[in-house]
Amino acid sequence: MRVLIVALALAACACGPGSPPAVSEYGYEIVHVFPHDRIAFTEGLFYQDGFLYEGTGGDNGTSSIRKVKLETGEVVQSTAVPEYFGEGIIRWKDKLYQLTYQTQVGFIYEFATLKKQGEFHYPGEGWSFTTDGKQLYFDNGSSQIYTWDPETLQQTGQINVTDDGKPVDKLNEMEWVKGEIFANIWTTNKIARIDPKTGKVTGWVDLTGLLTPADRIPAGPMQTDVLNGIAYDAEHDRLFVTGKRWPKLFEIKLVKQEAR
Repeated sequence: MRVLIVALALAACACGPGSPPAVSEYGYEIVHVFPHDRIAFTEGLFYQDGFLYEGTGGDNGTSSIRKVKLETGEVVQSTAVPEYFGEGIIRWKDKLYQLTYQTQVGFIYEFATLKKQGEFHYPGEGWSFTTDGKQLYFDNGSSQIYTWDPETLQQTGQINVTDDGKPVDKLNEMEWVKGEIFANIWTTNKIARIDPKTGKVTGWVDLTGLLTPADRIPAGPMQTDVLNGIAYDAEHDRLFVTGKRWPKLFEIKLVKQEAR
C-alpha cells in the first residue's frame, strides 16, 4: 500500500501545478499575400511605419539594405553592401545596425537615409538582431541569444535556448512579438517562440507548405532557398514572413494546434 501511495504521489507531482507548461504547436492561416523581390536573399527583416526594411545577403556585392513598400514590394531606398555578406538588421533610434556573416564587422547607418555612418566589431559570426525597445538581441546560428547594450553595442548577457531541456540550434532571423522572441530555425520550416526570461521554447510554428511548389525555382542561380524573415506590425497586430529568394511575402495568423 505504501508503494502504491508513493507512486500515486509522484505521478501527481509530475502532472501538477509545478510541472513545466506544455509546448504549444501552431499552424497558420494566410491573411494576405504581398509581392516580394525574388532576387532578395533575405537575412534581416522588420516593419516600420508602413514599410518593410530588409537586409539581404549574398556574395559578389549582392548584399544590400532596402526600404520596401509593403503593398507592392517596390524598393524605394537601397544601399549596397559591397565585399560583405549582409545579415540581420535592426533600428535603434535614428540609426540602423547591420550584421555581416563571417567578417566580424557590423555597420551603422543613418536610418532616414540608409547612409553609412560607421562600423562596430564582434567575435564570431553574425546572424540576426531584434529588440524589445530596451536592449538588442543578437544570435550567431547557435542555441544562444546574446543581449547587447544598444548604445555601446557591447554584450550584457546570454540566453540559452532550450526545448524540453535540449539546446535549440541554428537560431536565425528573429523578431520581438508581444514579449516573446520569434526565431526562424535555419533549414527548417519552423519558427520557435522563445521566452526571453528563461530561454525556453513556449511554442513551435510550422509553416510547411506556405510557399507552394509552383512558386519555387528548384535549381540554378535563382534557386528558392529556405524560410527566413519575420516582421511584426505591433500597431495593427500583423505578422509577416518570407524566405530567401521567395517571390511572395505573407501576412499570417497563427492557428493553435494540440500541445505536445
